[in-house]
Amino acid sequence: MNLTNVHRTARELLAAYDQGTLIPTPTERDRCFDWDAAYGVLADIVAMRLARGERCVGRKIGFTNRNIWAEYGATSPIWAPVYNSTLSYAKDNHATLSLRGSVSPRLEPEIAFKLRGPVPAGCRDAATILQSIEWLAPSFEIVDCHYENWKFKSADSAADQSLHWRLVVGEPYSFKPADIPQLAIQIRDCKVALSCNGTVRDRGAGSNALDHPALALAFLVDILATQPQFDGLATGEIITTGTLTAALPVAPGETWTSEISGLPVAPLTVKFTG
Repeated sequence: MNLTNVHRTARELLAAYDQGTLIPTPTERDRCFDWDAAYGVLADIVAMRLARGERCVGRKIGFTNRNIWAEYGATSPIWAPVYNSTLSYAKDNHATLSLRGSVSPRLEPEIAFKLRGPVPAGCRDAATILQSIEWLAPSFEIVDCHYENWKFKSADSAADQSLHWRLVVGEPYSFKPADIPQLAIQIRDCKVALSCNGTVRDRGAGSNALDHPALALAFLVDILATQPQFDGLATGEIITTGTLTAALPVAPGETWTSEISGLPVAPLTVKFTG
């Protein structure tokens, strides 16, 4: 895809995000649309959002749960920035969020990290990676798709801001270096129950995120090392590491709760309004 088409696609996708509308997938218009083109589009969108006053405050990592790859035709994890305009914190682990402006939102229960310092590139040891983390927290990412019926190819999803729409972060759990060896095991083995209006809709585990949420962070570090058009990770960023269950559709009037057992965090609840 040439640079002119990259810029055009970025403008169209940002307009679809802003207006809550659908557009054809880039791969429908260009069979050669690939990962490089997709992240070129994303870089353009980031630049436009920064130019209008938004700030990057973290990253989302998507498709870390290989169990859902077949449903979406995914072939790899993806990532996108989280902005001050898309991030909110739940008070006492309860939040209310309007779905106005979304197209067909879905909910993903995740584990979020706050970075305390640089993450070593090429590292595959969860405990070592956790030394770079200040705290962890339960989180909900609300994803949205600006292609009809959630049908796309992998590169299309990366171009659509990796489907990021909103992120709700619960009460954080800070830990000490001495806690890390045991905590690394707990994060991998923790279980999550996702419920809507009191009824459990799905269950998952920490290991669903690329075998360990810390390894999802490692993926992000490594891919950023190959993408000089983006800034590297910075201290203080919030990183949400991918869904531990299926991504389920949500609607106004519903109240959703994720309860993570095996970690010292409280259940996180979000109520959706129109």
